[in-house]
Parts: sequence; structure tokens; C-alpha cells
Amino acid sequence: MRLLFSVCLLLCSASLHAETGFISRLLNQPVPGGVAVIPLDEGSQSPAPRYQDKPVLVVKEEGRQWVAIVGIPLKSKLGEHRLVLADGRTLTFNVADRHYREQHIKLKNKRQVNPDPDDLARIQRELAEQTQAYQTFSATQPSNLLFDKPVQGPLSSPFGLRRFFNGEERNPHSGLDFAVGAGTPIKSPAAGKVILVGNYFFNGNTVFVDHGQGLISMFCHLSKVDVTPGQSLPRGGIVGRVGSTGRATGPHLHWNVSLNDARVDPAIFIGAFKP
Repeated sequence: MRLLFSVCLLLCSASLHAETGFISRLLNQPVPGGVAVIPLDEGSQSPAPRYQDKPVLVVKEEGRQWVAIVGIPLKSKLGEHRLVLADGRTLTFNVADRHYREQHIKLKNKRQVNPDPDDLARIQRELAEQTQAYQTFSATQPSNLLFDKPVQGPLSSPFGLRRFFNGEERNPHSGLDFAVGAGTPIKSPAAGKVILVGNYFFNGNTVFVDHGQGLISMFCHLSKVDVTPGQSLPRGGIVGRVGSTGRATGPHLHWNVSLNDARVDPAIFIGAFKP
């Protein structure tokens, strides 16, 4: 009898797993700094959902059902969150807890910890540029949601670290770092369009790539930029070269992924997420 029960349980579990599509299995990590995949009503038209009054990426999961793919800001409260559909209906989902470690960094350049007034004016101008890029929402469907790694190398600083520079706490780490040498080519993890190139106080040489529907990659600290604004990139197209420009203690790639203007853990998109 126990054997029969175990077989039935196994079959039920396998059936449920089969009903869960690839996108949900890959991306659904509803934590602060994570991603929620939310099934939508069946139908031929996308229901145009919004989260926190911002448009949301919507795709058909394996050709069957529309799903909303929602980026959850790192500072989000735990518990129930709401997705608003075009017809005014709401869908709810829960955001669970996730622990993020601390990182302590020593910088010789004190201005990169406490910028002077001229630096602050520059930082504000640059922040406005980058904020506008993160808020881009194009109609293009992303070419792929299982991303390629932009470089081949070990992961160093993970997403979400609470960061202390010379003992002073600053914004959490909003991307994923790869420990690779200067000059390493950086490849676009999916097809996209270059929407911003700049040299910034904190980020150094920086490139933003729009993959479609609010899904955006940002690469920074580059030693060289090989693209220009407006340029289309294929999956695997060269963005630039790894460097240590801006606030960096050595050569590495810092890669951000933004979804509906929320910085989320890039590890989710390369199958490397660790709860």
C-alpha cells in the first residue's frame, strides 16, 4: 500500500512539474531583488499588466499561456504584492524573504566614498541619464530569457550585497561581478539595441542594452567600448572590453539586469541563482 501511495505521489509531482513551463522554472524567484512569473488569463491578446505603475514584460510560455515576468525591487517589503491588468482587475503574488551578505571594501580614493560638491553635481546629472535608460520600455519581444554569460569566468561579488566603503554603508550591490582580466571581450547575453553609452563617476565606461519590454542589461567599468547608441546587437555581439574604470578596485565586469525599472539578480537569468 505504501509503495502504491509513493508511486501515485511521484506521478502527481511529475505531472505538476510538467505543467510548469520552462520560463517559470527558470525565472520564478519572488524575493526582493528577484523575479515573479505570474500566469495571466488565456487569450489571444496580451493583457498589458502594470506593477507599481510601470509596464511589465509579458510573453507566452511555450505557446500556451500569457505570463507576466515582474522584476521586484531590492528594497521591497515582504508579503502580498499586486499586479494590475489593463481592465482594472488585480492579481496578487507573495514576496518571500532572502538574506544578503555584507561586503567591506577599502578605497584609496576618498572622493569615491564621499564625493566633493563638483562630483555630486556630476553624479546627479549621470544618475538622471541612467535612470531614463532603465525606464525604457520598447515593444520588442526579448530574443531569449535564458541568458548567455557575458564573459566566461568565476563569479565574484554577488547581487544584493550590503556594501561598506571604508566602513561607511552605501547602496547595495545592484549587479553581478565576474572576476576576469582586463581586455576580456564582453558579449551581449541576448539580442538588443544599445540605448546609452557613457563615462560615469562611479561606473566608469558604461553601456546599456535594451533587450525588449523593459528587460535591460548594463555593463560597466569597461576599459573600451565597442558600440555606439542606436546600434543593434545580435546575441553574443561584442559590447566592449573588461576594465577597472570608475569606482573599481581592479579589473572585473559588473553586469546589471533591470526589469520594469527594478534591478534584479542577473544570476536568475543564467541559471545560477542561489536562494
